[in-house]
Amino acid sequence: MRINNPIIGLLLGLIGPVIGALIMKYLWFRSDELADYVTRLSIGKDITFKVLSLSQLVNLAPFIYFNSKRYDNAARGVFIATMLWVVFIVLVRYVW
Repeated sequence: MRINNPIIGLLLGLIGPVIGALIMKYLWFRSDELADYVTRLSIGKDITFKVLSLSQLVNLAPFIYFNSKRYDNAARGVFIATMLWVVFIVLVRYVW
C-alpha cells in the first residue's frame, strides 16, 4: 500500500491546518485581503491562538479516514504532525 506511509500522513497533517486557517479566513474575515489576514494573525496574540487551534480540526478528516481504512502508518504521521502543531501553538500562546 503506497498510501500507508507515515511521510504521506505527516505531509497531510502539516498542510491540513494551513488549509483550515485559510478556510477560517474566508468564513470570519471575508472583507480582509490575505496580506491583512496574515498581518492580523502576526499581531493579535489571542486571535492567532484561536485560529491555529481551530485549524487543527481539519486534521480529523485524514486521521479518521486513515484509521478506518487501517492505514496505521499514515494515521501515525497525521498524529505526529498534529502534535508538532500543538507544540507550535503552545509556544505561540505562552512564549511569543
